[in-house]
Amino acid sequence: MKLKIGTRGSKLALWQAHRVAECLASEKPEVEIEVIQIESTGDRDRITSLANLDTVGIFTRQIEAALADHRTDIAVHSLKDMPTESQDNLHIAALLPRDDPRDVLVAPALQGHDPAEGHAALVALPPAATVGTSSLRRRAELLRARPDLRIQDIRGNVPTRLKMLEDNKLQAIVLSLAGLTRIGLQPPGAVPLPTELMLPAAAQGTIAIQVRQSDTATRDCVAAIDHAPTRLVTDTERLLLHHLEGGCRIPLGALAELDGNTLTLRGRLTSPDGKTVFEHCAQADAADWRELAGKVAEELRANGGNELLAMVRGL
Repeated sequence: MKLKIGTRGSKLALWQAHRVAECLASEKPEVEIEVIQIESTGDRDRITSLANLDTVGIFTRQIEAALADHRTDIAVHSLKDMPTESQDNLHIAALLPRDDPRDVLVAPALQGHDPAEGHAALVALPPAATVGTSSLRRRAELLRARPDLRIQDIRGNVPTRLKMLEDNKLQAIVLSLAGLTRIGLQPPGAVPLPTELMLPAAAQGTIAIQVRQSDTATRDCVAAIDHAPTRLVTDTERLLLHHLEGGCRIPLGALAELDGNTLTLRGRLTSPDGKTVFEHCAQADAADWRELAGKVAEELRANGGNELLAMVRGL
């Protein structure tokens, strides 16, 4: 059996595709695997702000098209980039175990700073420091904690963004900790941010494997590497996002955590200027994850979230 894996061509995306290939080879050594690079809309347009790009699934659409057209057998994505509603003929067949979902602040001025002191690191940034991020959620959370910061919208892969720090174009950037770790980069002044300070994007830190719904042979093969606990918590977070009709264009942080059979879900909506915050946390039996996501969404909407969402969508 030969499987073609479709992925974006960035260093991080290729790492993720080869990680999937390694996991499949471990479980199914008889399978032959080929990795195929595909350029996404988000890769072609590296200038327009993510919040202003109207295309749904800007980092996944072309990879999904290749899968649907039988040019590939598997599509590998960062789950946080995937729309909560996928094509009817496609199916997320497996998720790898989730890596650390936190964000990380990277600033040369923080070199030597205790990595465990995320709150202190943000406080330690110079007054009116320029911080780069492409995420509306990160922008909102940064301004919530430090209203004096100057947030600059940036695009590009992880090495490109780190180069902006080296060239003194920015004083700090915020990235996904999992993405930084996967490609083996340990830049000076990198400090993970606690979730109390910056709640991650829904499903951040998770690698998704997508197949055609009708391809039962590949579905069965890939199912061998599915990690059930990761699927539970990320399905919960993504359902919350779905209930709020959101994507990268709304400043939502979401994190579900499983302790035994108890599932805890936190959701946080923050206005783009960081001045208004709506947050809710609830617990339920793991089997009731759908109801839990609905409850948190309802509480966020009822307590002012509807007005905030309407305002953000009108920007």
